[in-house]
Amino acid sequence: MRIIQGKFKGRRFSPPTNITARPTTDFAKEGIFNVLSNNYLDIENKEVLDLFAGTGSISLEFVSRGCKSVTSIEMSEKQLGFIHKITNTLKISNMRIFRMDVFRYIKSCANKYDVIFADPPYQLVNLEEIPDLIFQHELLNEDGIFVLEHGSKNDFSSHPHFVEHRTYGNVNFSIFR
Repeated sequence: MRIIQGKFKGRRFSPPTNITARPTTDFAKEGIFNVLSNNYLDIENKEVLDLFAGTGSISLEFVSRGCKSVTSIEMSEKQLGFIHKITNTLKISNMRIFRMDVFRYIKSCANKYDVIFADPPYQLVNLEEIPDLIFQHELLNEDGIFVLEHGSKNDFSSHPHFVEHRTYGNVNFSIFR
């Protein structure tokens, strides 16, 4: 796992072999961050929510690129331990990490974010519900962006907030606004 840009550019971390997370590939991560930066918003000083944080790869990339704050939600204790280890190593103070069910967090969240990134397990039964929940609970600031990483079997192009779809190898992203 590598941080691609920003103040921690080039830092590498090896996730433990006993975790279930599937980190976003460097190729896909670089691609989606280029799309976000070049087409949608300046990432610096933004409030970010990372759902299904996994290894923390996306959260750390946002922090490295100058986000004001990043909130990471993950259920796995092992994966949270790995994220905490990296944030301690890098002395990151603007990242909040919560062990919580993502769907419970969405329903109880009172905050609004400039960017929401979700990388659920591709086989998650209710993956298709995530965009609706984000917009029903009004978690995005005005002009905010929601990015959903998903498998090739999902198609969100008919969703009313859908903006575009990007594919990087086997990784698919749907962008909503």
